[in-house]
Amino acid sequence: MGDTRRRTAARLSSLPLPTRPAFWCSPVRGVGFTAVLGVVLLAGLTLLFVTGLVSYAAYNPDLAAVNDKTPDKGWLGFYLFDWPTGPRWLYRLNQGVHVTLGIVLVPVLLAKLWSVIPKLFALPPARSVGHVLERLSLLLLVGGALFEFLTGLLNIQLEYVFPGSFYPLHFYGAWVFFAAFAAHTALKLPRALRVLREGIPPGEKDELAAPDPAEPTVSRRGALAIVGAGSLVLLATSVGRSFDPLRRTALLAPHGGAEPGPGDFQINKTAAKAGIAPAETGERWRLTLVGPAGEVHLSRKQLEAMEQYGAALPIACVEGWSTSDQWWRGVRLRDLAALAGYPQGAPGVLVESLQRSGSFRTVALRENQVRDARSLLALEVNGEALSPDHGYPARVIVPAAPGVMNTKWVARMTFGER
Repeated sequence: MGDTRRRTAARLSSLPLPTRPAFWCSPVRGVGFTAVLGVVLLAGLTLLFVTGLVSYAAYNPDLAAVNDKTPDKGWLGFYLFDWPTGPRWLYRLNQGVHVTLGIVLVPVLLAKLWSVIPKLFALPPARSVGHVLERLSLLLLVGGALFEFLTGLLNIQLEYVFPGSFYPLHFYGAWVFFAAFAAHTALKLPRALRVLREGIPPGEKDELAAPDPAEPTVSRRGALAIVGAGSLVLLATSVGRSFDPLRRTALLAPHGGAEPGPGDFQINKTAAKAGIAPAETGERWRLTLVGPAGEVHLSRKQLEAMEQYGAALPIACVEGWSTSDQWWRGVRLRDLAALAGYPQGAPGVLVESLQRSGSFRTVALRENQVRDARSLLALEVNGEALSPDHGYPARVIVPAAPGVMNTKWVARMTFGER
């Protein structure tokens, strides 16, 4: 029995373990390789963080509780501002950049994590208080990055398998990750830039290089080229979600193809999925306006009899897909505000959908959104009546607003209430 245990212990001791430097034998790893990836991520992740914050501000979460999916944000909402209505493509551009850049950075992020993974297994695990703090920040950095990218990628694929709402998870996760990222950058950026400019000084050890590297199968430049090629492939198979001529190249997007309806442009949720019964949108449907004039009930025919206005506006969604400009036609929101008792200076409005559940079935719009002449309660799109999936009998369309703020199947509009 004793001999068996000794032989077993000897075999285990000879096994390559990740805690042993010899386990990591790739000749590609090195400070220079990691520095290049780090500088790319510094620019990319900073832009990703900023566009993410701007995207959150576009929901006007400080306007009303129905808009705010992170009610405990506290001082983290310091950057919030009144979301403008122009240019009309503002949210489309911001969210397109945010999502496409996030996808493109995946190979760079994975390569960066691969390049430094030996340090996560280095022994002893704690050499000093400073070393412990550095490893904790590294844990937050790696964990936060994986969490943010994973939840973001699942969201754009409409796979809501994570617990809780995407909005607070992604919002708070972004702040945790970026705090660790900023600390890591402050510690490592000076050395990374020095290595890129001057190389490793003579006599200084490359702490990321393998102590006993294997025979190279690819150079470091070749490895960087592979990472770049991976990012270009992801760009080519995702950027089309925002451009009509390239839409069918968006192989990794759930909205690569068009949905049936006027103009055949994309949608996120069908009437059936929203639980909208045909009887609810038929002859008995009425729009209810609420304001100082009391309650005003309008049929679709009465809305069609009002003065009609047109606006060319895109639809842009948080998942990063968008359409080109669609031609909408209907009643201006500010004219509906006048009917509700606000002939001058239309206030904000609370819009409610026939949809009975789900995020943003009720949304609040600001005064500037209601007063914009392009903000409509749309009855038609591209020269035809709205289809059920596009919001028949009436939907809101507001320039530069996220797609979910353009409420479909509108049932009630309360002016002056948040």
